[in-house]
Amino acid sequence: MLATGMGAASAGDERREGAGSLAELPIEQLLTLDVYSASRFAQKLSEAPSAVSVVTAEDIKAFGWRTLADILASMRGLYINNDRNYTYLGARGFQRPGDYNSRFLLLIDGNRSNEAIYDQASIGTEALLDVDLIERVEFVAGPGSSVYGANAFFGVINVVTRSARAMPGAQAVVALGSNGSRTARASYGWRDENGAELLISATDFRTNGEDLRFAEFASAGNPGGLVRGLDADRYQSVLLKTSAGPFSLRLAHVERTKSVPTASFVQDFNDPRSRTVDAQTLVDAGYRHAVSGDTDVSVRLFGGAYDYNGDYVYDGSVQRDGSRARWQGAEARIMTTRFDRHKLVAGVEWQDDVRRRQFNYDASASHLDIDNPGSRKGIYLQDEVTLREDLLLNAGVRHDRLSATGGTTNPRLGLIWKASPATTLKALYGTAYRAPNAYELYYQILLEGGQKANPALRPERVRSWEFVAERHLATDTRLTASVFRNQVSNLISQVQDPADGLLVFRNLDSVTAQGVELEVERASQQGDRLRASFSLQQVRDEATGAAPTNAPRRLAKLNWTRPLFGDAWRAGVEARYAGPRRTLGGELGGAWQANLTLAAMKLMRGLELTASAYNLFDRRIAEPAGPEFVQDALPQPGRQLRLKLVYAF
Repeated sequence: MLATGMGAASAGDERREGAGSLAELPIEQLLTLDVYSASRFAQKLSEAPSAVSVVTAEDIKAFGWRTLADILASMRGLYINNDRNYTYLGARGFQRPGDYNSRFLLLIDGNRSNEAIYDQASIGTEALLDVDLIERVEFVAGPGSSVYGANAFFGVINVVTRSARAMPGAQAVVALGSNGSRTARASYGWRDENGAELLISATDFRTNGEDLRFAEFASAGNPGGLVRGLDADRYQSVLLKTSAGPFSLRLAHVERTKSVPTASFVQDFNDPRSRTVDAQTLVDAGYRHAVSGDTDVSVRLFGGAYDYNGDYVYDGSVQRDGSRARWQGAEARIMTTRFDRHKLVAGVEWQDDVRRRQFNYDASASHLDIDNPGSRKGIYLQDEVTLREDLLLNAGVRHDRLSATGGTTNPRLGLIWKASPATTLKALYGTAYRAPNAYELYYQILLEGGQKANPALRPERVRSWEFVAERHLATDTRLTASVFRNQVSNLISQVQDPADGLLVFRNLDSVTAQGVELEVERASQQGDRLRASFSLQQVRDEATGAAPTNAPRRLAKLNWTRPLFGDAWRAGVEARYAGPRRTLGGELGGAWQANLTLAAMKLMRGLELTASAYNLFDRRIAEPAGPEFVQDALPQPGRQLRLKLVYAF
């Protein structure tokens, strides 16, 4: 029987859930995990038409990661920054501050989670899931529009949630940390003898945040530009996941409130009323059925909601900026191996954005109140052809039609040669697109320093070429090398129109990125696990010949974990380096940081203890700021400590 959709995720979960700890997992399994995200069916890492990175629940525990952003920051070729409001992701030297991660497609259990106003992929404290509920994260580098459509531009992130089988019974979590941070979680997992499952979990997180200094706002009354108590953050999230036979249902919800200390968008400085509130809900119901021994079908219905409220303070008065989105849709997919040497996947998707309202008002007037519904439809076909026993051809194409920008077709080709039992070579080509979102198309405030709409925007496009080599040394070490070239056209940028002084989004830029990525991963019989990577990349604006902002030429990562005192404790050491990069007003030097986690896996029956230090050496790190800030660079968190207790009843 084949497995598609949620079935593919579940099959991998069962193998991992049988092992109680990282050290107990077979070495071969650690280095040859099946992945789902590259082709929408489970396949070996070596057969995927991409260089795929995988992080497991064991890694999340060993390194004490707190958010999806922490997880992604550990992966080859990726880097993050935070503007003290949202967290942003960059890949292969490309990350525009303030783009809300709309050039990445974020999946939860294989299903789209980008919301319908900004196409935001939420990865910080605004994300839908507590990381304790994640079984694994897969990142598929490169264009993925041939199977996923919009936003799969620079990569696809698939977050696979844990099952009740992995978290049986009741579990309680309490964590305390620096800056008054505290977390509480309660979870319950149930499974009957027939395989029906239920997992429900709720999390509450709060922190007072850091006291910050911004020299740009220094004054006679505040010579250091000091901000106290205005970096607070809190969220509440819920996950409900159930399945019975061929049916599945999942509901996820999060509400996050963040105080904004940076005076972004030329606000009054040091005003405690400046804040943003984001709430997102996703629900989907699925059905999968094996029509025969070689053919599976799956059907999914889904819906979502996103609410945003931002309070911005000008001349002592609060201006409310907000949006409301509601969407619904359906997907049908068939997978078959009926034809000799072929593995075929075909599907159709439809999403109706029934509400995309944006508004802005203050005490005196309404400046914006618009609603621009939209829709997208897609059809795709992918074929994995076994040309020879050692040679695979992966070919796919997808056509999408969007209500605002019309149709687009995107192919992908991958030739995968198993040159020897230990060596795999991949030659890859693909295209992808990112459609302009509702904010870029329609947002308009015709006041001094305001913004005007541009409904004539066209989709961004990328063409990508990549060569990947993977080599296994014995059974405990894997080497990966990748050479890539991306050509981006129609890049959407916000500029000031000299005719009226208003900001407007336009298709202006073309960018070329090329580089090399190297990674070594080792998992020993003694329970050690090492992953180290290095990226060298060059990004160039075709019009100016210069590198764009926030495009580091070098990235380096190290993650190492090993058991201590037998198998009772585990240590996790993480180090990351990002090279120099341009800002809007100058340049930042390279920066590195280290994190350390010690975990007592068997403190007593049912009890685990984790102690973590983030930015262990308290390095002063800053990241490039976007055009909405007076500051050219924004400080990142200093040293933070956290103590976490997990008790399973």
